[in-house]
Amino acid sequence: MSILSSRVRPTDPEFVENRTSMMAMVDEIRTLEDLVRAHGERARGKFVKRSQLMPRERVQQLLDPGTPFVELSTLAGTDMHDDTGDKARAGGGNVVGIGFVSGVRCLVTANDSAIKGGAITPMGLRKTLRAQEVALRERLPVVSMVESAGANLLYQSEIFVDGGKVFANMARLSAAGIPQITVVHGSSTAGGAYMPGLSDYVIAVDERAKIFLAGPPLVKAALGQDAEEETLGGAQMHAEVSGTVEYLAEDDVHAIHMAREVVAALGWNDDVPTTRTLQVRPPRHDTDELCGVVPTDPKRPYDVREVIARLVDDSRFLEFKARYGSNTVCGHARIDGRAVGLLGNNGPIFPQGSVKAAQFIQLCQQSNTPLVFLMNTTGYMVGETAEQNGAVKHGAKMIQAVANTTVPKITIVLGGAYGAGNYGMCGRAYDPDFIFSWPTAKVAVMGGDQAATVMKMITRAKFARRGMPVMEEVLEHMAGDIRTKLNREATALFATARIWDDGIIDPRDTREVLSFCLATCIEARRRVLHPSTFGVARG
Repeated sequence: MSILSSRVRPTDPEFVENRTSMMAMVDEIRTLEDLVRAHGERARGKFVKRSQLMPRERVQQLLDPGTPFVELSTLAGTDMHDDTGDKARAGGGNVVGIGFVSGVRCLVTANDSAIKGGAITPMGLRKTLRAQEVALRERLPVVSMVESAGANLLYQSEIFVDGGKVFANMARLSAAGIPQITVVHGSSTAGGAYMPGLSDYVIAVDERAKIFLAGPPLVKAALGQDAEEETLGGAQMHAEVSGTVEYLAEDDVHAIHMAREVVAALGWNDDVPTTRTLQVRPPRHDTDELCGVVPTDPKRPYDVREVIARLVDDSRFLEFKARYGSNTVCGHARIDGRAVGLLGNNGPIFPQGSVKAAQFIQLCQQSNTPLVFLMNTTGYMVGETAEQNGAVKHGAKMIQAVANTTVPKITIVLGGAYGAGNYGMCGRAYDPDFIFSWPTAKVAVMGGDQAATVMKMITRAKFARRGMPVMEEVLEHMAGDIRTKLNREATALFATARIWDDGIIDPRDTREVLSFCLATCIEARRRVLHPSTFGVARG
């Protein structure tokens, strides 16, 4: 493999400008995440008074000390629903991520009950469904820490029907042979009662956990019965009478300790083949320089090889068909000792680049090599020459290959993710195992300027057909509105709010995130599950 050289100089004014601008964008994202955590901190007094841990403290105590935790969709729902205004209620009302519990890689979820009692928002629901998708594909045990006020009834029309998928997915996870452990810290009522009901193991905190389909007021209204919360759905009742709870805990700390013991007792890693330890050489070029390599202005070009040189082991890269379809960069490398095939963009995807990428993806499928997509494209090349050279049929070959390959796929959206290029480079619709964005990501059918120009041309043509005059001021105003709308909707923050990615990452963390996700995917492919026809039914 060739060692990639670099033409980037950290002292160059352009690099300094890129880095300064990128760091400002990273700081903006981190500030928004801090606002959400700070909003939750306002409820600390209530949790202390109830002798409870805060939701994020529960997650921290569950995880093995000193091990990585990749949190997903931290800003789900930003500027949507209840988050409009103060920008402090994003995150969907829950915390989701992948980390290690008793040495086992697990999918961890926790209701963020410090914000609106952990009420479920529409985007919080989508975040949960995405988490379940990850757990099933990557064969991860699920540990859920439940304390929720239930669905936010103001948005029931966006929650109720699709909310049933959460429970269907729980049944399917159990049937697939993936254990689910639920710790009930507080309220788990109405539809939420099926969270523990459909779990394989349930731990409940005595005198705090409440599990019932209908609370005392609804029971009184429906049946005329006077019922107390403890006898209706308290932890002790479910441990001793109904049998819904397997383990009764004294408090939050005890409950989390028991969850760790349950995971340890699974023997989950006993039969997973271990891989030989490889000597890993870090990239020869500083990963910190990633913040200055890529311009924040999408109109300024850069060489994706500069990014690859700062991601792959020893900066070694065996480029595939380097002189053919050169705008599409393909090649073999290793990341943290693991073989990968990389695809990146240096501009639009030409027909030659499409067939080259399709061939390379099929070769990686043949050798069972995971694929990493470094996306920054305006889309597939258009125009007479491109069309005559088979842009449609060759682009279709690339999309066929991306859609049908079964090797692990991880996408990093570095910049542009426009048009069908988003599809060919394995955007969200093509089911990558994981997809993360840099703050510079732009996801849209086309750029705002292009959309405005297209609509102006269409409107002029329509008026001409009718023999009507065109008022240029009105036309320019319409074009300005379209440009503003599309540019706003193309931002990384807009995309991550709608879970078009799994989160926005600091460019400097890209190698670590890729390494963690690759290990997760490869471990999943090696694991043998023991499925059954139905999920585990509790006694």
